Amino acid sequence: MNLEVNLAGLKLKNPFMPASGTFAYGTELIYHTEAINIKEFGAIVTKGISIKERAGNPPERIAEVPCGLLNSIGLENVGIERFINEKWPLLKKLDIPVIVNVFGEKEEEFEFLAEELDRACVHAIELNLSCPNVDKGGMEFGQNKKSAGRIVEIVKNKFKAGPVFVKLAPNFVNIIDIAKECEKKGADGLSLINTIMGMAIDVERREFVIPRGVAGLSGPCIHPIALYIVYRVYHEVKIPIIGIGGIYDYKSALEFLMAGARACQIGSMLFVEPGIINKIIKDTEEYMRRHKINDIKEIIGCMQIRKIREEKP
Repeated sequence: MNLEVNLAGLKLKNPFMPASGTFAYGTELIYHTEAINIKEFGAIVTKGISIKERAGNPPERIAEVPCGLLNSIGLENVGIERFINEKWPLLKKLDIPVIVNVFGEKEEEFEFLAEELDRACVHAIELNLSCPNVDKGGMEFGQNKKSAGRIVEIVKNKFKAGPVFVKLAPNFVNIIDIAKECEKKGADGLSLINTIMGMAIDVERREFVIPRGVAGLSGPCIHPIALYIVYRVYHEVKIPIIGIGGIYDYKSALEFLMAGARACQIGSMLFVEPGIINKIIKDTEEYMRRHKINDIKEIIGCMQIRKIREEKP
């Protein structure tokens, strides 16, 4: 039975990995494997890294909503220097591909981060062009195809150590146009989707539950939206897609693969069941045995021949 997948040259033992921002830097659990066996993961995706250390947004930062989670962390992180000196030496000892999520407020910041990470020889980069929880950068780059394509060009010109993935969200944009532009400018893959903008209001206090007002919505409530976007973009680009959005068990993960994703990231469910990735791997193997599937690639994109009606639901 073969669960291996190839993400633009990045070889994964299986398609399953944590989503950025839900698994810290990946170093915190290396020596604590009672609940989570990190060595079974297909890859690790780090928190978003910026040039300088960021404190993130003030509390409250997280709120539960029906079938989902609102977050407004604000990209708190230790900065590139501490990441390379403190986190990367531990991560590179693992026999697991590491994808470093990066964020910048200006083009020059992405360029600097790409140079530093290339010098450190990290395995891959994921460009966060879609975070809704910061006032500068993030989503503003991912909402304009020229800006998104420009960032891809800059990073690809500086980062040669591995593939570059672009993380996008469908917040007020035609995500297909943005995805195609990123591919045109050299992106090696896409991570779809980041959180969707949302909010919650405390009616007793007449205040926003998250002080910043807007936050990123994740969890099972966005899974059908994310699945549809992966399916649509899969038919428009040739580069591999990492499916993200509301995965809560092996079936919801396999849906992404069948829709065309070559790998999956699990996020919010890690807060509910920390060992969920290990469970999804195990349950996927059992599914493959039950359906006599020898290679996971047999089901990737298997829905491509189906036609769907979009004009008039």
